[in-house]
Amino acid sequence: MKIKELHSKYERYISPLSLLAGFIADNLTLRRIDLLAENIAILSYLFIVGASILILNAYDVGRLRGKIIDKLYDILPFVMQFAFGGLFSVFVVFYFRSASFFASWPFLLALAGLLVGNEIFRKQYSRLVFQLSIYFVVIFSYSVFAMPIVLNKINDTVFLLSGLASIALISLFIFIIWLVLREKLIPARGLFIKSIAGIYLLFNIFYFANIIPPIPLSLKESGIYHSVARLDGNYIVQFEPSQWPGFFNNFNRVFHWKSGEPVYCYSAVFAPAKINTEILHRWSYFNEEKKEWEEKSRLGFPIAGGRDGGYRGYSVKYQIEPGKWRVDVITGQDKILGRINFEIVEVGESPKLRAESR
Repeated sequence: MKIKELHSKYERYISPLSLLAGFIADNLTLRRIDLLAENIAILSYLFIVGASILILNAYDVGRLRGKIIDKLYDILPFVMQFAFGGLFSVFVVFYFRSASFFASWPFLLALAGLLVGNEIFRKQYSRLVFQLSIYFVVIFSYSVFAMPIVLNKINDTVFLLSGLASIALISLFIFIIWLVLREKLIPARGLFIKSIAGIYLLFNIFYFANIIPPIPLSLKESGIYHSVARLDGNYIVQFEPSQWPGFFNNFNRVFHWKSGEPVYCYSAVFAPAKINTEILHRWSYFNEEKKEWEEKSRLGFPIAGGRDGGYRGYSVKYQIEPGKWRVDVITGQDKILGRINFEIVEVGESPKLRAESR
């Protein structure tokens, strides 16, 4: 039985299992966003998609023929689907690592939808406008975190440059298609221009509304503690032993506080090598009378990129009162990396604490 026949027979089982396996593998194997191997893999996927689009459409208009091309034409849609799935899987992994879900959930949901939709919309890959539109999405998604790594900077100007680079790359690809497949592109050029403009506008809206996470930065660890001190290159934190499992075991959601004592926020933020930027802890208090959050202070410190576990730092808040608090870990451009919600309850004596090294 031929490979194509086997795929057709077991497609409803193979495709979703492959999608799940690929996502799990990417999540376990993808390490750092600035590593050469990871970027080569992404660029390889991008090349495969571009080549597949060009060959498939050239075949459709009769520009390519032959036994090898005939056989290649049968499997190329699956190859292109696999490459698209690999790209969206990589993006979901990296963007999720960089995101604060409460702020970035629309963008993360869109990426997850495209990952799942890669299976649902596979028949649409035969349509040139759809192919080029999704191709522009993956080019832009990659440029958003590749440009800061190349320029060693993270700010609004770098994001705008990533958009311009994406436009330039898709324009170059369209020019190549225009030379080869002019008769197929002309009828759809109006729809394609609208599609690219809409995608570009949506990315910019998401970015300036703080919905796109501040990739390539990612929050590796954060917590609220009774004390933080640096000792022999490590950070010693003291916190109340908690009954919460896993992530929540590092600090209590209820913080037992003795009047006059400070409260500490510790965070470790990963940044690619050679990127130096500023991280701030934005302390906010919930005003029960006004039913709104009031920013109390912003305490910042510079970070240097390259450390796998993230660049560590902390802030100290001295003016404290009982009630609901939160600390946002943000960039200098107010992009949110993470948020810690907790409630301060005043007690007469300091609680029993446990110390750990970070």
